[in-house]
Amino acid sequence: MVVVFLGPPGVGKGTQGAMLAEALDWDRLATGDLLREARRRGTELGRQAEEYMDAGELVPDSLIVAMVRERLEAMPARRGVLFDGFPRTLPQAEALDEVLPEVDRKVDAVVLLEAPDEVLHKRISGRRHSPESGRVYNIYFDPPEQEGICDEAGTPLVHREDDHPDTVTRRLEVYRELTEPLVDFYDASPAPVLRIDGNQEMDEVQASIRQALDEALDLGAKRE
Repeated sequence: MVVVFLGPPGVGKGTQGAMLAEALDWDRLATGDLLREARRRGTELGRQAEEYMDAGELVPDSLIVAMVRERLEAMPARRGVLFDGFPRTLPQAEALDEVLPEVDRKVDAVVLLEAPDEVLHKRISGRRHSPESGRVYNIYFDPPEQEGICDEAGTPLVHREDDHPDTVTRRLEVYRELTEPLVDFYDASPAPVLRIDGNQEMDEVQASIRQALDEALDLGAKRE
């Protein structure tokens, strides 16, 4: 089984993907993890990617796709795979469609998490981080007891540059420009696109994903 997770920044793809992969005992493949693993292992692909990363350049799609193929080839054929954060662009999706048959796989379903822009803005721009404790707060949904101060460390919280409102707006614009076309691509493919309301409590979102996948792919029967 191969499932692709799509959705805008702040919708909860990483959290929901990790929960689902753990529940189903699947492998969750994120390009950032693949790049770090390849660099750590010192593989040929890892060395090539490192040259781009050290130069501050984006790693080419062809190299990322090659890493994906390498990872899939090393996995048991029957093990489920969840792609999180890949593909991000139409060329990546097209390249993935070419690679999967080479390892006797295909995209079985696409999970599209959705939420209103105002909710996404609050989820991201409301984040406050504690460098000391590592805890993450949200001034709208999970504020500290004392404004701007970590409950555990008693030290000031940090508002990261990536979480500033203008940066969030740009991130959402980039998503619409580069990633939203993937929805049309997969709508035209045999794989069902499962639209999930991401504006729910975390456990409710996960339950909605599980139900949609069970209905679309009959996962319960496959687990038996």
